[in-house]
Amino acid sequence: MKLSREALVNGLKKLGKLRVKTSRASLLTFASLALVLFIAYTVRILPLRWEIPTGTGTVNLSEFDAFFEFRISNYMVQNGLISPFWPKLWLDTQLWYPAGINMGLESLPSIPLTGAFLYDIASLLGINMNLMTFEALLPPIFGMFCVLIIYFIGKEYGGKAVGILAALILALDASFITRSNLGWFETEASTFAFLLFFLLFPKAIQEERPIGSSMKYSLVCGLCLAYFICGWGAAYYLVDLVALFVFVLLILGRYSRRIFFGFSISFGLGILIAMSAPFLGIAYPVSSAVLPVAGVFVLLCLSEVLRNLVSARERFLLVVATLAALIGSFSVIFTLGYAGNIAGKFWTVLDPLLRSSSPLTISVAEHNITAWGSMYYDLGILILFFIVGLYFIARNLNNNNLFLLLFGVTTLYFAASMVRLLFLLAPAFGLIAAVGIVGILKPFVTMLKEPPKITTKKFRLEHVGKEFSGAAVFLIFLILVTVFAFSPQSGGIPSTYTQAYTPLTITAASLPIIPSQPVDQWLEMLQWMSANLKSTDVVDCWWDYGFWLTILGNVTTLNDNATINSTQIENVAYSFIANETDSLKMLKLYNAKYILVFTTIEIGTGTTSSGTQGYFAEEAGYGDEGKWTWMARISAQSASENTQAWPDWTWTNESNFGFYNSSASNTYWPNNWVWNQAGYNTTIYKLLSYSRSIYCNVNSVYDPDSGNVTIPLYFSPVYIAGLELSPSDARSYYGGLVPLVALYKVDYPSG
Repeated sequence: MKLSREALVNGLKKLGKLRVKTSRASLLTFASLALVLFIAYTVRILPLRWEIPTGTGTVNLSEFDAFFEFRISNYMVQNGLISPFWPKLWLDTQLWYPAGINMGLESLPSIPLTGAFLYDIASLLGINMNLMTFEALLPPIFGMFCVLIIYFIGKEYGGKAVGILAALILALDASFITRSNLGWFETEASTFAFLLFFLLFPKAIQEERPIGSSMKYSLVCGLCLAYFICGWGAAYYLVDLVALFVFVLLILGRYSRRIFFGFSISFGLGILIAMSAPFLGIAYPVSSAVLPVAGVFVLLCLSEVLRNLVSARERFLLVVATLAALIGSFSVIFTLGYAGNIAGKFWTVLDPLLRSSSPLTISVAEHNITAWGSMYYDLGILILFFIVGLYFIARNLNNNNLFLLLFGVTTLYFAASMVRLLFLLAPAFGLIAAVGIVGILKPFVTMLKEPPKITTKKFRLEHVGKEFSGAAVFLIFLILVTVFAFSPQSGGIPSTYTQAYTPLTITAASLPIIPSQPVDQWLEMLQWMSANLKSTDVVDCWWDYGFWLTILGNVTTLNDNATINSTQIENVAYSFIANETDSLKMLKLYNAKYILVFTTIEIGTGTTSSGTQGYFAEEAGYGDEGKWTWMARISAQSASENTQAWPDWTWTNESNFGFYNSSASNTYWPNNWVWNQAGYNTTIYKLLSYSRSIYCNVNSVYDPDSGNVTIPLYFSPVYIAGLELSPSDARSYYGGLVPLVALYKVDYPSG
């Protein structure tokens, strides 16, 4: 009895030590993950420092498209969650006047519905906050949730260490921060559903898992897929990635009934729910980018039937008949035109050359092909660990690793095709780089725990001690610290800091700077418009600012970032590039009452032409003075189609209005552009130069281009935001930049 008692006591002591050890490890993991999540949220909420001093009581949204999502959410809050779609589709006539925009048909519901639903919940709980502020605060939470999901994905693929590292990399990835920070209430906010699908789908098709568990995972995957499809057009990528993954499994002979059930339930449920969104409709399953799902499903059915066929002849005939039916069906669908262009943007990512034929598309900077320098600036030396991670994954190509490998390689291609999709690469990059880092460290950590003896005659080494392993681990630690803290690729300032500690676009007045205080010229203009103009007043502006004017300024606009009517954008471009007389004719067609331009001036000091010291103005190029070339190219796109109605519409691009002179150092306009007479007569030049001239006169600034400034005949300035900004304040607060938002009234001649 005595021996048994001692044995029991010793056993309890060992169990206690094991529990303490386990709890410490779990506590360390939990603390590390909590710290990473705290960092992820903090860096995304930093732009709040510029929002509080604005004094408006509202945290603004970021960029432009977020205001589109907000407008739908606001309508849902006021009229019901499904009001834009039922009982009738909502036609918003303040946007894209005069035809308006059918919000029910032109919008994906996930993000605005989420914002409105959560806001209703918060309101019921007594949280007193305006809708715009509430939705501006959501993206950092979604971003933090993505980081948490990446931890669990990394844990599945390589343990807790891979999970923590992957979460840290994603939390500090500059491109991911840009599209998940304060105010970014846009389609990318639905990415958490994509990552959740990526986490759960491999579990749904695991053969060892009980069928009931697989069914549950498949159903959740279907819901995630539906949410992502109804949230972001990039869902075509997820749809085709999974179809490709399952197809490769079939090619490798890894078919199982669990894959058949998991794929069928996930995509059946997901696509069925997605079809209920009017924007997608019943045509979605037969759109070009979704048809591969049907093809893979047929192949899965074929594989299941083949398992029950014994005769080789029967198998052969069935395979031939199935392939013939697939090819014939797809041919009929494409020939009859049922495979619509709903995936047009998807194809331009697959083939970047397709974008070059559309000036409207390539005028958006984020649609450009990614330069190597941009990718290195964003990812840094972690690219090396990413390459190593691909090697470790490819070396052990089980189903999970195959899925991750396809994820990494395809997102790398898409990110190289379009700058915007660096955001999509970020999760895959974090996971694979983490696998590479842990894979490299693993043997050294093992040597630290139990240093092996290595004997070799070639190098006359008999033993590798802990010092060697410790030095290797410390070296990798220094590399990672360099990546996250110093970022040599960005001149020593981490790109994470640059992206996180940047004000929202509207609070920086679209200037690429980090000001010491909010740049409120755009907000001033929008507040003035809201207070002094009618909601039915039509304001002509470049499409970049359409959402701001309608939603914050409460006026009617002709175009915006939705870009649903390229012809109308071409006509707006014409109204700026044509001379005043022809511009007036185009504006008359749209009953435009006002026209708005945005220009930026850089204030310098030096000697004027009269020999006195003082301030002088130079064009900065961040406003319409840097965009007018696109106006010329986009309007030229349809010039040949409009020569009968508009005989003076004869230009082909900006070269009709001047020329580039590399030796001209004193030219006012950016890029050493020298205007000809046709350029001086354009409406855009007159409006921009006149507003800049007014600023120079008010603030005693020398204007080197004053000799070419003429007072517009049919446009009179109503309000110019920025006139009150003194040159000294501009140099102190905004790096010498002066943003001018100028609103002109259109003076139609009588008769």
